[in-house]
Amino acid sequence: MVMGEMTQDVDLVVIGAGPGGYTAALRAQELGIKTALVESMPKPGGVCLHCGCIPSKALLHAAEVIESAKHASSFGIEFAKPKINVDQLRTWKQQVTDKLAQGIAGMCKAAGVEMIQGIAHFEDSRNIRVKNPETEQSIRIKFKHAILATGSRPIKLRGLDLDSPRILDSTSALNIQDIPKTLLVIGGGYIGLEMGTVYAALGSTVTCVEMTDGLLPGVDRDLVKPLHQHLQAVLSAIYLNAKVTGLKEEKDGIAVTFEGKDAPQSAKFEKVLIAVGRRPNSDNLGLENTQVEIDKQGFVVIDDKCQTADKRILAIGDVSGQPMLAHRAMRQGHVAAEVLAGRPSCFDNRAIPAIVFTEPEVAWCGITENEAKDKGIEVGVAKFPWSASGRAQTLAEPTGQTKIIFDPKSQLVLGVGMVGPRAGELITEAVLAIEMGAVLEDLVVAIHPHPTLSETINEAAMVAVKRIERQSKKETAPVK
Repeated sequence: MVMGEMTQDVDLVVIGAGPGGYTAALRAQELGIKTALVESMPKPGGVCLHCGCIPSKALLHAAEVIESAKHASSFGIEFAKPKINVDQLRTWKQQVTDKLAQGIAGMCKAAGVEMIQGIAHFEDSRNIRVKNPETEQSIRIKFKHAILATGSRPIKLRGLDLDSPRILDSTSALNIQDIPKTLLVIGGGYIGLEMGTVYAALGSTVTCVEMTDGLLPGVDRDLVKPLHQHLQAVLSAIYLNAKVTGLKEEKDGIAVTFEGKDAPQSAKFEKVLIAVGRRPNSDNLGLENTQVEIDKQGFVVIDDKCQTADKRILAIGDVSGQPMLAHRAMRQGHVAAEVLAGRPSCFDNRAIPAIVFTEPEVAWCGITENEAKDKGIEVGVAKFPWSASGRAQTLAEPTGQTKIIFDPKSQLVLGVGMVGPRAGELITEAVLAIEMGAVLEDLVVAIHPHPTLSETINEAAMVAVKRIERQSKKETAPVK
């Protein structure tokens, strides 16, 4: 790390060493752009690596092992009740993130990317000051261009911002200190459900409250229904169309008051996890000293080349808008670096996959049925139940389905959704199909290995094609 009271000139400074930031820095350096990478945390990797994607998936894997052992009794294999060493589990999770962080630091060093630890603040559109909070030393960096990759942070609920170690957010919940006997999860989105299933598998009695009329708001209901049915057996209670109106710390837990048709008036929980979304880190950066524009939600406004209203500053990842996904940030990182290198690059992807790593997993890409209806787009829909999948049956996890959205005239694949085991691994085929402009026939004639879960994509496409053929026969049949 380079620190000290000095001024330094670089071609590019990237602020934030998360997935988007380090990807942009590595690509820029590869393209001959002298790059400095500024990160406020002691290690690179950002929220995704240290308190998001990676640690949550490590804990979800632990939960999956516990649940798989529990369900093995259905086919004649019984395991003893698991003994959970929380300290060892936390240590293992930390080892995973540390190893990956070391790998990122090693790649940056090998590529010649200069890493600077500290908090960045824009003085104007040509200079930032980076201050190390530990040493109090600072450095001024003069740049030709800057890329904002500052990420996001958990939203705090107004009126429910109780300062207590019993109140968790997505960050503190991952730094698992103990297994509470009872846990309330406020928010039925992907973060709340993923962490809720982790704690339930570890032994907590988990309750979830969601203010809308369904879990995973905005996600296709056909995909959510099997997950909801599974969670009803895993969680103690799920309250929809309900909200928390008050939190009060008492000697033995958090007293919670509710509003909602089916929710109780009050209940007590050992801990409460607030998981109602994230907000972009666009404040406290000194962006008011630049020409960068910020919208009402706090997102930095960008175009398809990741450029802001300030010609010298670009933005990528969570700070630049929805969806807040690491893989979107990484793709944008490549685009931003290539744009600065003068290459004809832009963020024109047709499909950004999204995955909820619950059990069963939910994954989708492209347009959804509801989005098509809202936009007045005529689409065809075909579904294939995983109960008819030989591989799903042999895994003893037949609950799920694959759903394809397509153009009924051209048969172009427009969207795909899945719910079931390993759906997150399978969705990539659908992403490639949409990006390549595949039609239903492409998915039908492509030989899928048997028996695999990937066959469900092939089968759903067959359902669609056969339906179209039947409809065509009806329309061309002679009138008697």
